[in-house]
Amino acid sequence: MIRARTSMLALGLLLPSLAAQASPARASYAPSQKPAQVLVMLRLPPPHLRAGASNSGSYGDASSQAARRRTAERAARERGMRVSDGWPMPLLGVDCFVFDLPAGLSVERAIELLSQDKAVLWAQPMQTYKVRGGQRDTDPLYPIQPAAMAWRLSDLHRFATGRGITVAVIDSRVETSHPDLAGQFSLSQDFVGGPSRVAEQHGTGVAGVIAAKANNGLGIAGVAPQVRLMALRACWESGSGSAPTLCNTLSLAKALHFAIDHNANIINMSLSGPSDPLLGKLLDVAAARRIAVVAAYDADAGNGGFPASKPGVIAVADESLRSRPATVYGAPGRDIPTTKPGGRWYVVNGSSYAVAHVSGLLALVRERRRGLPMRLAVRGRGNVVDACATLLSVTRSCDCSCTFRIMAKTSAKR
Repeated sequence: MIRARTSMLALGLLLPSLAAQASPARASYAPSQKPAQVLVMLRLPPPHLRAGASNSGSYGDASSQAARRRTAERAARERGMRVSDGWPMPLLGVDCFVFDLPAGLSVERAIELLSQDKAVLWAQPMQTYKVRGGQRDTDPLYPIQPAAMAWRLSDLHRFATGRGITVAVIDSRVETSHPDLAGQFSLSQDFVGGPSRVAEQHGTGVAGVIAAKANNGLGIAGVAPQVRLMALRACWESGSGSAPTLCNTLSLAKALHFAIDHNANIINMSLSGPSDPLLGKLLDVAAARRIAVVAAYDADAGNGGFPASKPGVIAVADESLRSRPATVYGAPGRDIPTTKPGGRWYVVNGSSYAVAHVSGLLALVRERRRGLPMRLAVRGRGNVVDACATLLSVTRSCDCSCTFRIMAKTSAKR
């Protein structure tokens, strides 16, 4: 009943704004899924053997790039395929090329043929991923944010706000000019391309949960309102209305490589799909660099979906999901007010937004405990995240409520 009243209050606050600012739905650019494609990895020479390479692992000079391209085109041509794109992955020591397949050639057979070429390190499918969608007191929607009460955000923000921490949001296009998000970004990059520059709902909503500005008299307060966001577009809206937001192996690999290479502290991946060797290797690099990767658990997938099923990745789902395994953390994922393109706000549901809550919380932890492992504390059954216990040191003799009271008394004496 409380939740129902909360949702009605949220809609009562939001509907006038939505009606006043409604605009026709516009479909964003989506990469063509035809013809069928495979990804082909060619070994990149070590940095000391690359002409023009620098210590940062640059791609090398134009002549060496052209030579690698010719090698890829030769491998494709001999098998009736065509090179349509390419991208360097120096963190993995590979060149990644996209091969378009001729009609009648299956992906499985193409991989088999390419694996016989000595120049090919490995070949794999181009796979598809879906997003999992479905201070503070002056922000008008703050009182109806589930985390405002359950996570005691106002109290947590006295300890940490995410200052100095960078979170990479690998998602659809974020509206970086949204009034509750403007100024929160260190950069914005598009790894999908295409003519459309229209902001997209899912990425904008995820960014809002993590980093919406606090105490600005607008909308909501993010879990970590002083983080710096990298808005990395690797996904696209496949249409209007209920059409899914999609990503593919290459777009995600480009964004992951960029986030790792540009020293993100936390990577938010509110999406799920099939296991993938290229993405898996990049996630291994992220883990080796102590970058926290948070991903959405998919209850419809046998193993919970990828990358959530990858060891070392923090798997998160809506805390109301009863079938959640013990290895998956639960966080707020229902009736979540957040930012929407067009300078608006709306209410969303889904594990995507539970992931965003945890990414924001980890940013608070990283600010407070730099250099130390980031661990999530839980309460009760079901591995539900305890935000206070995660951020603060609590003992049997002094729980979070006790800690907050001590903090308030200390502040009053000052």
